[in-house]
Amino acid sequence: MPKLVVLLEQLLAPVPGGTGRYSRELTAALAATAPAGWTVGGAVARHADPTAAVIPGVEGPHLLPLPRRALVAAWDRRLLWWGVPLWPGGDAVHAPTPLAPPGPRRGCELVVTVHDTVPWTHPEGLTRRGVGWHRRMVGRAARRADALVVPTAAVAHDLPRHVPCQARVHVVGEGVTATVTRQPEQAAGIAARLGLPPRYVLAVGTLEPRKGIETLLAALAVPHAPDLPVVLVGQPGWGRVNPAALARRSGLDPARVHMLGRVTDQELAVVLHGAAVLAAPSLAEGFGLPVLEAMAAGVPVVHSDAPALVEVAGGAGVTVRRGDADGLAAALRVVLSDPGAARAMSVAGRSRAKRFSWERTARRVWAVHLELRRRRS
Repeated sequence: MPKLVVLLEQLLAPVPGGTGRYSRELTAALAATAPAGWTVGGAVARHADPTAAVIPGVEGPHLLPLPRRALVAAWDRRLLWWGVPLWPGGDAVHAPTPLAPPGPRRGCELVVTVHDTVPWTHPEGLTRRGVGWHRRMVGRAARRADALVVPTAAVAHDLPRHVPCQARVHVVGEGVTATVTRQPEQAAGIAARLGLPPRYVLAVGTLEPRKGIETLLAALAVPHAPDLPVVLVGQPGWGRVNPAALARRSGLDPARVHMLGRVTDQELAVVLHGAAVLAAPSLAEGFGLPVLEAMAAGVPVVHSDAPALVEVAGGAGVTVRRGDADGLAAALRVVLSDPGAARAMSVAGRSRAKRFSWERTARRVWAVHLELRRRRS
């Protein structure tokens, strides 16, 4: 019985972020949509407790013989053997992040998801070491993997400008996690526990420079901006982004900034449904899952003109030039002061979000793998 093995190491990272959600949701959907005769398993580096990488319906995870740092170093050096076998197993492998074996093994397909071109377009959004590692791993995947999956046409268009893509590139969008778009029965209790304000601007994403939090806080300090608090959902990433300090620098009362950190899907559902508007002022994105999830929940969205966000929103949100605090303030004020416009955006957003599902994503990823196998046979 053939097996597809998905590398789930991102689920065990200190900050799983959006690629962690992608890894989990895609893998669960791959298991639910597996073709007849196929099974799906997970694989991770050696960890004392791999529980966070356990996904219902997915075998494992299988523990590779090296801990994370050693495995990363081995694959970075193009090794599939370092005193121990380092192939993750299976008849086909899907890497949902650039952490992938240095190439396919005979008779086994390797497909890698490349989420964005940030290491080239916005290197300041990563550490220097991170820029180098991502460029090497993505470049190698583009040369040696059997196929690449990217989340938007924007990434597909931009990637060949930075690396020669010998592997075929497939555009496969992401999906909406059902649990984050439905209000749980205990929503009021969760909102009280989280200390949510009655009405607020919401931003979701890892707190790091490229997410545009500095622009958002500066926008809310503009005199004509809506007088609402902002709720930030997401773990601190690299770059030491300090929202309270950024607020003070912009002249915004830090008391208006509510930082929730990492939340569960159930908590995120409550936070989303309580928001008056979602702001996505990112400087660069490969997809923009918070935009899609907000639209699915009926929340109006104001987003930057990062090409991937424009593509995902599909005209259902309001677009603002990146880094333009005054423009962002004006857009937020229009949305929040016009109930009719907000309702229209809510309807348009829900309609747009219906085009995306993790099941559809998984079936398209399966199609990539199965086509590769047909070509081999």
